[in-house]
Amino acid sequence: MKGFYTILLLTISNLFMTFAWYGHLQFKKISWLHGLGLVGVILISWGLAFFEYVFQVPANRLGFQENGGPFSLFQLKVIQEVVSLTVFTLCAVYVFKTDKLGWNHLLGFGLLVAAVYVIFKKW
Repeated sequence: MKGFYTILLLTISNLFMTFAWYGHLQFKKISWLHGLGLVGVILISWGLAFFEYVFQVPANRLGFQENGGPFSLFQLKVIQEVVSLTVFTLCAVYVFKTDKLGWNHLLGFGLLVAAVYVIFKKW
């Protein structure tokens, strides 16, 4: 169950991260945020990033082997990258609606799955 909770918390964390890092690029579509200056955008992003860390730090502590979790440090990082790119892709395509999913994205994700396999494989 620790592995499941780790991935769940990382997913929630990455939702906040995606909106903190890229959500402000959509502010022009929201009238009351349209004229917000750079300082305002940074403050909003920092506020969102706070919640990213509220979920990310416990996820890594819970999932880390030396804390009784199932994952090594390398495994945690690779999981985080796959979760991050998956969440980002879903947000870009379905929430921000700025991009379409192409064959090159699918190939790249396939290579990420291969990376997960290589990292998790006991050689």
